[in-house]
Amino acid sequence: MENKKISINDIAKHLNIAKSTVSLIINGKADERRISKELQTKVLDYVREVRFYPHHLAQSLATGRSNSIGLIVEDISDSFFGPIALMIENLAKTKGYRIMYSSTLGDTNTAIEIINFFRRSQLDGYIIAPTKGIENIVKEMVDEHIPIVLFDRDPVEGVDFVGTNNKEATIEACMHLYDRGFRQIGFVTLESTQSQMHERLSGYEQVMVKLAIDSKVAFIPFESKKAIKQQLIKDFLENNPELDAIIFATNYLCLAGLAAINNLTTNTKTDFGIVSFDDHEAFNLISPTITAVRQPLEELSNNIIKLLLKQIEKPTRDNASHVVLPSVIKTRKSSERKSFT
Repeated sequence: MENKKISINDIAKHLNIAKSTVSLIINGKADERRISKELQTKVLDYVREVRFYPHHLAQSLATGRSNSIGLIVEDISDSFFGPIALMIENLAKTKGYRIMYSSTLGDTNTAIEIINFFRRSQLDGYIIAPTKGIENIVKEMVDEHIPIVLFDRDPVEGVDFVGTNNKEATIEACMHLYDRGFRQIGFVTLESTQSQMHERLSGYEQVMVKLAIDSKVAFIPFESKKAIKQQLIKDFLENNPELDAIIFATNYLCLAGLAAINNLTTNTKTDFGIVSFDDHEAFNLISPTITAVRQPLEELSNNIIKLLLKQIEKPTRDNASHVVLPSVIKTRKSSERKSFT
């Protein structure tokens, strides 16, 4: 018998017992209602025989728990969000939870639609890398005592948050290049209102002021296609021939920048010092290998799950936690010391 053709009512009729009894056994409440082990075995054996699987939403309504967590990020295929999602999933699994994923692609309306869809699915908690414009729905969820943790960007007051020290790490990246002899350091970032991008830009500008170096910044539209990003970076480098080093605010901008450098005309400088914010598996394969600001993905994941499970297990909300973890520079060939002139 196929699952779609059978219901709890069918099982109850076949076994000649009450529908409510079948529901209690399937949803793990048989012992607390003192249903005999013999009857539990009878029902569960038949459930396995007919390959009946309770509907996820119906089960969550019956038990008050879905054992599911919603994970909402900008792009699940991204080399930052992808590994974090996998780590979170593995950690959640050890605690008996499954993860439901979705990507917003940075769009506010999409983010709100996803959150509302997940809420209708009665999930136990939410992990969100927020887009701009979802503050109200997040606060609404907090007011309803729905467990939620934000991460990476745009913290909301009164909501648990886990992130990294974007500004301080960018300052360290600038000084890393300066201490190795680079004096004209450019910055390639996104046109973005996201807090982490502003923090990275702020770190760069602070160091340029301190060192009395003119800041040179390229703002690349987030939505632009890869070829457009490459062309905009190429134009930026050709228009600023004095640059001898570049910091890229994301690893995918760095990859676009490396392609742009390869396409520079022969009379244009190509031996830049390079640091990328966020590491990438390709950076060890490229020649020269690329120095990167490495965010602590495992620590981020551990802290996110820890905070969320604490909320799920203890619905009364304490003061919100704001966890900021330090990133580290992974030094490779692209930032090797330049001879002073």
